[in-house]
Amino acid sequence: MTTMTNASVREFKMPDVGEGLTEAEILKWYVQPGDTVTDGQAVCEVETAKAAVELPIPYDGVVRALHFPEGTTVDVGTSIIAVEVAGGAAPAQEEAPAAPAPAAEPEQPAEQPAARQPVLVGYGVATSSTRRRPRKAADPAAQQAASAVQSELNGHGAAPAAPAAPSAAPAAPAQRPLAKPPVRKLAKDLGVDLATVVPTGPDGVVTREDVHAAVAAAQAPQQTAAAAQPAAPAAPAPADRPAAPASYDSGRETRVPVKGVRKATAAAMVGSAFTAPHVTEFVTVDVTRTMKLVEELKQDKEFAGLRVNPLLLIAKALLVAIRRNPDINASWDEAAQEIVVKHYVNLGIAAATPRGLIVPNIKDAHARTLPELAASLGELVSTAREGKTSPSAMQGGTVTITNVGVFGVDTGTPILNPGESAILAVGAIKPQPWVHKGKVKPRQVTTLALSFDHRLVDGELGSKVLADVAAILEQPKRLITWA
Repeated sequence: MTTMTNASVREFKMPDVGEGLTEAEILKWYVQPGDTVTDGQAVCEVETAKAAVELPIPYDGVVRALHFPEGTTVDVGTSIIAVEVAGGAAPAQEEAPAAPAPAAEPEQPAEQPAARQPVLVGYGVATSSTRRRPRKAADPAAQQAASAVQSELNGHGAAPAAPAAPSAAPAAPAQRPLAKPPVRKLAKDLGVDLATVVPTGPDGVVTREDVHAAVAAAQAPQQTAAAAQPAAPAAPAPADRPAAPASYDSGRETRVPVKGVRKATAAAMVGSAFTAPHVTEFVTVDVTRTMKLVEELKQDKEFAGLRVNPLLLIAKALLVAIRRNPDINASWDEAAQEIVVKHYVNLGIAAATPRGLIVPNIKDAHARTLPELAASLGELVSTAREGKTSPSAMQGGTVTITNVGVFGVDTGTPILNPGESAILAVGAIKPQPWVHKGKVKPRQVTTLALSFDHRLVDGELGSKVLADVAAILEQPKRLITWA
């Protein structure tokens, strides 16, 4: 997102990275005033409530000013850096392309606007300096329908200007969709096929807004449910911050600003706790056979190079329990007054990172073999520890596991991840006296806790899921007989 302040200086604004967030913290500047930058070069790293991402500049030039120091939280849409474009000629060309264009090519005025077109994440679309080969004319009726669909996806409704677009510059998508490298990378990260995206940029170029609109359309039920939950608790937040105690002693107390992941986590947890009626059930189970299976799998050549631990088998046990009780894998759509049953499982794993608690998920975990699930778990954990988890990896979860046992505690009462109906907490696995085959023996024992949304999960369903997970961990052969 850029604006012109004079003939040669451009202001680059804090973009919305596609998560619907309103602010981001500048973690690190990669450039300083006087540095030369090129189109696509990362100029800073920012932290949103979802992830830390780098922001590339969308044009060539020289840095004139950095408007905010590192560590500052900036609202989306606020200018953060001023760049003097190379030569100072580019803006003039952008501002007055219309005079010669009608005589040479009558179709150009619609494709060369007087200013850079605003897009979702702040990357302006530069006016093309080369002539593209004329495209074949498309069916006006088909283009009108495609334009209307794209407007609806972008949240603008049925814009009255949409039917006029085909008459100005009819264009049909090329065999290979046109998009800049950053847009292609974004589409790859979000799992979007560019061939299925309707372009709205000049010359039929797919913009970031188009990609995010396609993602929003695919996740509409989840987003409506998630949007309804944090809305209520957001109001009290401003009331908490202004009134700092007058007796605050910096030598005896430390005040930490609530921002980034912590702020998002707080809003999500409050929204979930006071929106979904939580019920938590517990079961203590002998997992001695599961622990023996873990040791055997570590020696299996199919798991060479993979991390095998109890969490792997617990995750597989939960997936099998969901297959036997599919109604647990659902969400509540308040806006539509519907229960959305998911026929896929995106398995979330709660991870404690230096930035705070995040819940990335394994897409289509239900379809993965045990070695594939082990590889995905290992990648998820390592990426989270490095702070490189992408926003797309934290979207679309359907059910979550939180392993509090790694901290040595027996179990807890986990709060649902917004938009999900169940979360399984796993306690520490400890040797305890246990009645086994009529005798008291030391066995490996753990306690499981399952929290679920009582609006759509009755006690019977929740109990069956928890009992199935426990039964599998007690007798791991059920992974075969029940799967």
